[in-house]
Amino acid sequence: MSEARRDPVQAIEAETEDGLAMPARAWAIASVALAIAMTVLDSSIANIALPVIARDFGAAPAESVWIVNAYQLAIVISLLPLASLGEIIGFRRVYLAGLAVFTLASLACALSHSLTALTLARTLQGFGAAGVMSVNGALVRFIYPHRLLGRGIGLNAMVVSVTSAFGPSVASAILSLGPWPWLFAVNVPVGLAALALAARVLPANPLSGRPFDWVSALLNAAMFGFLIGGVDVITRTSAKGWGAVELVAGAAAGWILARREWSRPRPLVPFDLLRDRTFTLSVLTSIGSFAAQMLAFVSLPFHFEMALHRGQVATGLLLTPWPAAVAIAAPLAGRLADRMSSALLCAIGLLALAAGLIALALLRADASNLDIGWRMALCGLGFGFFQAPNNRMMLTAAPRERAGAAGGMLGTARLTGQTIGAVLTAITLEMFGGHGEVTALGLAAAFALAAALFSALRLGRPQIRSKP
Repeated sequence: MSEARRDPVQAIEAETEDGLAMPARAWAIASVALAIAMTVLDSSIANIALPVIARDFGAAPAESVWIVNAYQLAIVISLLPLASLGEIIGFRRVYLAGLAVFTLASLACALSHSLTALTLARTLQGFGAAGVMSVNGALVRFIYPHRLLGRGIGLNAMVVSVTSAFGPSVASAILSLGPWPWLFAVNVPVGLAALALAARVLPANPLSGRPFDWVSALLNAAMFGFLIGGVDVITRTSAKGWGAVELVAGAAAGWILARREWSRPRPLVPFDLLRDRTFTLSVLTSIGSFAAQMLAFVSLPFHFEMALHRGQVATGLLLTPWPAAVAIAAPLAGRLADRMSSALLCAIGLLALAAGLIALALLRADASNLDIGWRMALCGLGFGFFQAPNNRMMLTAAPRERAGAAGGMLGTARLTGQTIGAVLTAITLEMFGGHGEVTALGLAAAFALAAALFSALRLGRPQIRSKP
């Protein structure tokens, strides 16, 4: 029996040297977009249902927060290990397994009858989501021809941004029609459809043949787990000492991991890629911009309701121009990135984002909806022009055989920036009281300007290390 017959995935490997042909490319990117939309959406929709879930289970608000934290933590600690596993056994296999786990865990969430069961199901759901997110960027690189890669990344960036921003609105709409288990039950038919489609259309990738590094995977989990847990304890509870212990443990795990991985040719944490200045600057650009985004997204509802005296419905509508502008700008920026400097596009976009954030911070109490709307749209246009070109530059700065590691870092940088933004927002709201949301918007503008500087430092540097 031939090798191609034993493994049909490997048989199509030669056809994906420079992406898929149409219409296979369209079906493949549709399956990726559908799955990534579900996983990103589930990062935010549970926030809306927390009060209802806590009341149903008779749980304290502090206990119910773990419904959100368990999902996020599972994603963060497993993104890089699963990206590494994708290089070993294939991105397609990791993606399909992650999507299957996510769908089954969604059913378990919907059927949960206790807070403990729901938290465990959400943890499992997070690991499934990480399977999708960890190899998502790498798959896009194998789906699209090199000359059109920016288009694929632009579409992917649009899906991530829009679903993240519209998460609360979608959750509110579902809760207006049924009980909270529906938030998770709707994933089941959508997940099964995405799984059936992905199994037929996703491409294969060359395999690295190296063994999976379990020790580094555990150290990576300990590093992110303790660091994020420590920050959460310090910012939300009175147990500052225990939070400090967790931070020290996370830093120690990170130091051991760096010592173990630094000189390896294909480490689980991609230190080999981080030694490349362009890649490192792309990571820093991503962290800074997503920190700015999260600072704004968390603080703006407070700003609109407390300082500008808008109601909940009006606040929801006023938040809409940002994701709507991203939906317009991201695909356009992705196409432009195939023709001009990604670093320049990112810098321009981030300067526009900073200008929009400063304009929002300076709003007068009697500002009209139009005054607010154009500022939100400017932020969205700026963010859209940053995201796709930056993702393209990060993915193409890595050799093709390290696409999994680059894609894993792409997701890790996004989540790291969002975590930093959320923590800083909580700190500013607590420290500055009624002026905390304006301070948070000022910090967001500072992060956007820093990200623009990191992007500008890439100007004139090679954008592509290796072509397919």
